[in-house]
Amino acid sequence: MSGVGFIHHPYRFDGRVEAVLRGGLCLSADILAEAAVLITNLYIDGFNLYYRALKDTPFRWLDLHKLAVTLFPDDTIRSVNYFTARLESRAGNLGQAQRQLIYLRALSTLPDVRIHYGYFRSGVKRRPLAKPLPGLPSHVLVRNSEEKGSDVNLATRLLVEGFNAEHEQAVVMSNDADFAGAMCYVRDGLGLRVVLVNPDSNNASPEQLKGSATYERRLWRSHLKRSQFRDSLTDEFGTISKPAGW
Repeated sequence: MSGVGFIHHPYRFDGRVEAVLRGGLCLSADILAEAAVLITNLYIDGFNLYYRALKDTPFRWLDLHKLAVTLFPDDTIRSVNYFTARLESRAGNLGQAQRQLIYLRALSTLPDVRIHYGYFRSGVKRRPLAKPLPGLPSHVLVRNSEEKGSDVNLATRLLVEGFNAEHEQAVVMSNDADFAGAMCYVRDGLGLRVVLVNPDSNNASPEQLKGSATYERRLWRSHLKRSQFRDSLTDEFGTISKPAGW
């Protein structure tokens, strides 16, 4: 390529990354995508991350900013959006809600992390027994608790911030196939890069979800290990200590 100078600056056309060179030549995303620094927003399905990657591990004290930088060290992290709901205290695990509050307080010390809340709806429902015994009731009353709002909040934020051009790359951390439609629109309708990070190291992503992303990454224990908070943090209210057992 004699007579062609160095790359001046990457540009984006219809979702493609191209770079203008001396002499007016452009290189497509196939060549330059890995070299381009992309403004990146993360959208983390909190409960999916917890149950697929963190539960019963020593990595629950997870610094989400460090995790974002660990996964995408060559990009600019603009925001990390964490979607969850406050837990209810329950008999038999009274400390669970308190541990979550401590963790949410730790996350609040990170300036680029935004916490978005859904809610739990609790009640009692009548459910059939899998193997009812003759002469005994075939149904029982069970306490039912459902998390509501987090999935809708994540999909809405993903779409709105893409439409408003608040990022060049959206990262969805979940293996919930319900996000496939929103991801597909951001990728194909808005022409933006969408990366799927599957937090489940033991199971593949649903095909519909994987097919809606520009590409997929897996979340490994090594990423989690390198992305932990210090044992003690401080905020305006005092010291925040890692929960016992974490």
